[in-house]
Amino acid sequence: MYAIVEIAGQQFKVVKDQKVFVHRLQTEEGKQVAFDNVLLLSDGDKVTVGAPAIGGAQVSAKVLKHLKGDKVIVFKKKRRKGYRVKNGHRQSLTEIQIESIVASGAKKATKAESERAKKATKNVSAGAKKAAPAKATKTAAPKAAAPKVETKKATPKAKAKTKPVAKKETATQDLSKMTVAQLKEMAKVKGVTGISSMKKADLIAALS
Repeated sequence: MYAIVEIAGQQFKVVKDQKVFVHRLQTEEGKQVAFDNVLLLSDGDKVTVGAPAIGGAQVSAKVLKHLKGDKVIVFKKKRRKGYRVKNGHRQSLTEIQIESIVASGAKKATKAESERAKKATKNVSAGAKKAAPAKATKTAAPKAAAPKVETKKATPKAKAKTKPVAKKETATQDLSKMTVAQLKEMAKVKGVTGISSMKKADLIAALS
């Protein structure tokens, strides 16, 4: 009697007491492990084919040890480019021994474990959603206190009265940079009398 079973993404033809190397399993060494995805069973002349798996069929095995496979060299090269890459790889494997092949009546324990895992993920996601609105309310509180800061900054307007003094000083500085002829022309426009006998300082005083 032999069976074709899927183990860790690979299909194996197994018989009782056979040792098989499969991809690394999470089961500890010395413990039992069961595989429910049996694709084909053959018992003498009787052959049963699953669609895709046979209901109630199961292959049980014992984990002997965990190990690594032989090293495989992965070499890549691109000619005329100076590109060479050499890597080594050792696949993580598990050695198991087939103990029994059951054609029917086996119970599947994997569905219950998968349902528990789904429930656990749902609880975690639900907890994250509940915690999210609390953060929003905490951050919304400081916005109400923001307008108070604007009212305090409105007081420095009283200092604006001193600005005309600075304008007069700049006006006198501009007049001092001008020549006497330019100052006399400005005095004529403003109607100042006695321009011919005035000096520069007198013209600046009369214009200011």
